Amino acid sequence: MASIDFSTLSPERVLDALESLGFRSDGRLLALNSYENRVYQIGLENGAPVVAKFYRPERWTNNAILEEHAFVQELAKHEIPVVPPLVLQGTSLHYSEGFRFAVFPRHGGRAPELEDHHTLEWMGRFLARIHAVGALNPFHERPELNIASFGEQPRDYLLGHGFVPPDLEAAYRSAVNQALEGARHCFARAGEVRALRLHGDCHAGNVLWTDDGPHFVDFDDSRMGPAVQDLWMLLSGDRADMRKQLDSVLAGYESFFDFDERELHLVEALRTLRLIHYAAWLAQRWDDPAFKRAFPWFNTQRYWQDRVLELREQIALMDEPPL
Repeated sequence: MASIDFSTLSPERVLDALESLGFRSDGRLLALNSYENRVYQIGLENGAPVVAKFYRPERWTNNAILEEHAFVQELAKHEIPVVPPLVLQGTSLHYSEGFRFAVFPRHGGRAPELEDHHTLEWMGRFLARIHAVGALNPFHERPELNIASFGEQPRDYLLGHGFVPPDLEAAYRSAVNQALEGARHCFARAGEVRALRLHGDCHAGNVLWTDDGPHFVDFDDSRMGPAVQDLWMLLSGDRADMRKQLDSVLAGYESFFDFDERELHLVEALRTLRLIHYAAWLAQRWDDPAFKRAFPWFNTQRYWQDRVLELREQIALMDEPPL
């Protein structure tokens, strides 16, 4: 883990960091829901509150963070409703007592109603506009979402660091290897698909909805990958439900950007990779006390039994025809 510990990020240090940029706090500080980074809403003596995001040490390079910021700023210039960081003192990335941080304007909103046809269609239009810009240029500093980065490397970390209980290791190893083989077959069926700049973590928690529609926040997981990665997490329920939801999303999406239907072969493969990656994400941060408090069920015998069953279910789903 990192040499800088989030436990040393006291409220005083947060306020000192903001004051170094000229912000005068009124003393109000609210920790927002975030585990990967530390995010705070801070009240100001003059003006609306701002949001300060302190980045997890050693996760991204400075250039990778700045590349994410540049992408969001590019989206904003195309009048796409996103929340870019403020450029202060000539840059969007700042430093204080070993921590890196950025400051954002505060934007409120509520969770989108993803069971509503019109909401899904609106989301599809919004994502298409993001992808149209994302396709203009590639990332150079941020990684690509693929089987190696989201499947093989997380698997190797889990098995190589003793997280899987010994009596379940053989079952987990067999299930995860079969699941990755199934993912490879899905990618082979899809063929050569375009990789573009994505939001990367497109779930309802990263969308704030107002009467004017949605806006996305938290591009921290932005990376190169297939467009369908930003679509499939909007789908839920049984196969029939997901088919209807997908139709609504694509009805909006294809009015702004072309969708390659071959990418539908990747939906269950990408879901499988996310499940493997998520377990490794928890494991890699298990010495952060915040993770032990928030995820007490992780790394129990029951947890790994459920992961084996989950992967076996995904193996079967990846053999079915695409949506």
